[in-house]
Amino acid sequence: MKSTSQLLKAFSEETRLRIINLLSAGELCVCDLMAILDLPQSTVSRHLAYLRNTGLVVDRRQGVWMHYRLATDLTEFQQNLMQLIQAEISRRPQGKQDRSSLEQRGAEAQQGCSQSAGEL
Repeated sequence: MKSTSQLLKAFSEETRLRIINLLSAGELCVCDLMAILDLPQSTVSRHLAYLRNTGLVVDRRQGVWMHYRLATDLTEFQQNLMQLIQAEISRRPQGKQDRSSLEQRGAEAQQGCSQSAGEL
């Protein structure tokens, strides 16, 4: 039951919901999430760590940057919740705005981080 409550807590924070919405488009670097969410690296990383600890996202390192994507090895229960959450978020104004911002970043998001480590 603890893992179920931890999973539901992952969906209880607006920033984590926004991150899930953005990652549903594909793998993103922390710098892309920082730019779209307009949040500092420490805040974004803290929420990503929570999502990673619940098994909803996975990460990989590329140089100094971490890249995140939605996990594919979810249980049926996790998959069902993710589908429901993603469908709901994508219909909300903030979800639409975030996805629009991601599309505007376009090539930058596809090619990796445009910032250098020194710009943080």
